[in-house]
Amino acid sequence: MTNKTYQLLNPETGDKATLPLRVPTLGPSVVDIGGLYSDQGIFTYDPGFAATAACESKITYIDGDEGVLLYRGYPVEQLAEHSSFVEVAYLLLYGSLPSADELSSFERSLRMHTMLHESLLRFFNGFHYNAHPMAMVSGVVASMSAFYHDTMNLKNPKHIDIFAHRIIAKLPTIAAAAYKHSLGQPFMYPQNHLDYCSNMLHMFFAVPAEEYEINPVAARALDLLFILHADHEQNCSTSTVRLAGSSGTNPYSAIAAGISALWGPAHGGANEAVLTMLNQIGSIDNIEKFVAKAKDKSDPFRLMGFGHRVYKNFDPRAKLIRKMCHEVLAELGDQNDPMFELALRLEEVALKDDYFVEKKLYPNVDFYSGIIYRALGIPVSMFTVMFAIARTVGWVAHWSEMNADPGGRIGRPRQLYTGPGLRDYQPVDMR
Repeated sequence: MTNKTYQLLNPETGDKATLPLRVPTLGPSVVDIGGLYSDQGIFTYDPGFAATAACESKITYIDGDEGVLLYRGYPVEQLAEHSSFVEVAYLLLYGSLPSADELSSFERSLRMHTMLHESLLRFFNGFHYNAHPMAMVSGVVASMSAFYHDTMNLKNPKHIDIFAHRIIAKLPTIAAAAYKHSLGQPFMYPQNHLDYCSNMLHMFFAVPAEEYEINPVAARALDLLFILHADHEQNCSTSTVRLAGSSGTNPYSAIAAGISALWGPAHGGANEAVLTMLNQIGSIDNIEKFVAKAKDKSDPFRLMGFGHRVYKNFDPRAKLIRKMCHEVLAELGDQNDPMFELALRLEEVALKDDYFVEKKLYPNVDFYSGIIYRALGIPVSMFTVMFAIARTVGWVAHWSEMNADPGGRIGRPRQLYTGPGLRDYQPVDMR
């Protein structure tokens, strides 16, 4: 808060409202409109909350114009190069990078919570084999509130830690169980001697009949993807978790709400849409035709995985994941797969095309993540689930921050009502 204020003139009454200015560590200042309704009897109107700061947070900062993403002040580029997903998870949850002992203790705690209750595991048998994995994951996470209600005192820091570690540890197990259920294969139990991403790959792709060897390139690629997707400020799913959590609901229910929000094709389904688009293009011979369609404002076709609502420059995550994408394709990709050849050729064309360069429609993180997941053998239906595994860390960090805020209130957006005015009820025979 500063001594600076804004003056707002009410044209109906002539009254002036004084609005305090709040100054952040980084980014644009914020006009505090908290007292506007009580003082002036008016609301603000901001569809989609595009220019509204709904909370105060110390977790993640984005500068879309400059292509900057910081986790607790650390550039995501540095974390991607030097850190691990588990270490980044600790950073987001607790605000600082861990010491060696703290990291070891955190990793040990996650390993203690990887298994699912057998009764919970049997829930998957209630889903049809072709149910969407996000439906299964959301349903099972919501049901966790019935299993762990004994450690849900939201004022007890130890209970908060148990919840955080438990949900982060179990999401890969839940996701792998959903995948195995869709295949009709036996569930694979976690192997706690493996690191977070290697363990997940084992649960996804191992079978009891033979040994499974984890490819370190695959594990490293997953670790990078999870770091880059761990948090992204007040996006739709994170805001959903905060809004649901503001009621004091069980935190597993709040996370399930976030998973459901992420499922939307405009949010977490974007990398799935990239593969759908590539299938639609079909061949490198069709690229020029579809690029022309994308430039045509009267044509509904759009290149998926290009540009970003927040980043008006190159998505900083895309720079990192592009290099990993090429490493994964060199190591694991079928070099004769026309899909990979098509994706790389489309990337090359878009990066050189004046139209896309001028409008800064660069390939974003979703363009490359879908290609990597395909190379790892993960089906398209599981792409958003992979996103959810990573983003759970951010959801929990924001939920914890909100829960610890002494001035926190239940979320209650207002509206601009444009429906009918007051009307009297008419009996049915008079209508």
